Amino acid sequence: MKLLFDQNLSFKLCQALADLFPGSSQVRLLGLAEADDAVLWQRAKANAFALVTQDSDFADMAALYGTPPKVIWLRCGNQPTHVIEKLLRDHARQTTSPRPGARKAPADPLS
Repeated sequence: MKLLFDQNLSFKLCQALADLFPGSSQVRLLGLAEADDAVLWQRAKANAFALVTQDSDFADMAALYGTPPKVIWLRCGNQPTHVIEKLLRDHARQTTSPRPGARKAPADPLS
């Protein structure tokens, strides 16, 4: 699984977690720092990224539209990058497993 880190998370996580999540990126690295949530959602979906965010908006979108993309909502407040890295490492198995009862989107609502 490759991760797309939202703008509020450091680009340094891509390299730090490359052994577990190869091919990951961050929105600024993709030139999407100013993009709205719908654009980020579509980019993640089109490129098989899981969105990693501290923003509840993506969790709301996932509840409304289903998956893909998978959303990893970090509800730990602002933390140093090494703490976020450890959190994702500690929960890598759960992160890559399908969520029981996860709903697949019936159609692409944002196209």
